[in-house]
Amino acid sequence: MFLVTGGTGTLGRLVVPQLLQAGGKVRVLSRRDHQPAGGLEYVTGDLDTGAGIDAAVAGAEVIVHCAGSRKGDGDKARTLVGAASRVDGAGAQPHLVNISVTGADRVPQDGRLDRTMFGYFGSKLDAEQVIAGSGLPWTTLRATQFYDLLLMMARAMARLPVIPVASGMRFQPVDVGEVAARLAELALGPPSGLVPDLAGPRVYPMADLVQSYLQAAGKRRPVVPVRLPGRAAQAVRDGANLALGSAVNGAVGRRTWEEFLADRVRR
Repeated sequence: MFLVTGGTGTLGRLVVPQLLQAGGKVRVLSRRDHQPAGGLEYVTGDLDTGAGIDAAVAGAEVIVHCAGSRKGDGDKARTLVGAASRVDGAGAQPHLVNISVTGADRVPQDGRLDRTMFGYFGSKLDAEQVIAGSGLPWTTLRATQFYDLLLMMARAMARLPVIPVASGMRFQPVDVGEVAARLAELALGPPSGLVPDLAGPRVYPMADLVQSYLQAAGKRRPVVPVRLPGRAAQAVRDGANLALGSAVNGAVGRRTWEEFLADRVRR
């Protein structure tokens, strides 16, 4: 039995069908009620409060942890680990498969700006450490930013008459479908600890990502570079969020940002 937290979210909803296709029984944890469908079992629970989590993990052999937020990922992981550690019976402890972010251990967290803009890295690192120290068998995959997230940001920025873009920052975004496929593969395999990062095939300056979106959408906006202060911003300018060494480990996606835009953006 697979339990997928965040199974209705951007990543989790793509992991679920791959586990079903592999022949597994899949349970989805959601904060909202859902009717069973397509062989899926839904269970209502909340990782913030702990409500329903003990029932959700009962009988799960593998837990794929896709639920998260900008802040509080460590607390969610603690709730999940606590429930998984309380599972009784003679069965083996569940294998906990976790998604994290490239650079979680390299982007420092200090100051108000770092907490608001770059707190995601620290939050994910907190969750990583909780899971690694849980005593449960575990696997963590770090991935770079999803194309979907960057598209959402670009669309929001394009509503402005002038678009401020963080100067000197580069990203190596990846297709969420490729991350889902890798996460499902890891869930079907043995516990592996921290595995090689998964990143997209190309590195882009932030301004290029925005400009390519504007071009694909047929929009014109002036783009103004803005230099962000702080240690976290400097770390990102230095490439702490990139997985440039992933090619050595064969952990580079194939779909490019341009191909993603061609599919998702219409003039």
